[in-house]
Amino acid sequence: MTEIVSVSGPELVTYADELATLLIEAVEGGASVGFLSPLDRTTAADWWRERAGAVESGSQQVWIARDGDARAVGTISLVRTALPNARHRAEVAKLVVAPSARGRGIGRALLTAVEEWAAAAGLTLLVLDTETGSDAERLYRSEGWTPCGSVPDYAADPYGTLRATTFYYRSLGRPGAAA
Repeated sequence: MTEIVSVSGPELVTYADELATLLIEAVEGGASVGFLSPLDRTTAADWWRERAGAVESGSQQVWIARDGDARAVGTISLVRTALPNARHRAEVAKLVVAPSARGRGIGRALLTAVEEWAAAAGLTLLVLDTETGSDAERLYRSEGWTPCGSVPDYAADPYGTLRATTFYYRSLGRPGAAA
């Protein structure tokens, strides 16, 4: 059984090596998650450790999907903005599921956890971007996210080839508004 848990900054540091494995597997699989191939373990683990302060300050949340052995098999993040005029929204980032765990609904469960947490926290809008035509894009569309435009050559894939990116949003409703 897979369990979705929100982690604290110190817990994120504890999981950094496992999350590094997820990130490396994603990059090796061609996912556009902000890193170029080859991605070494030290760089990947350090990247996660560097997020611990943001998690502790509340400007970022990180969830981990753990399998029956408490091993990390997926992750997703939510990054809040400090801008006074944008505190109603946040960006979904780094949805990654281990190749061995795909097809079990883990990505969908992680996305649902983020959406539920965001709504409970009073956020009314979530945004994200993903490589156009990717497996992640199919997930977001199937979960009712609204595409709001694509930008050609927005980001490089792990091999350095520029790819189009599609931007999505999800309205969570306004506080006090009827659902």
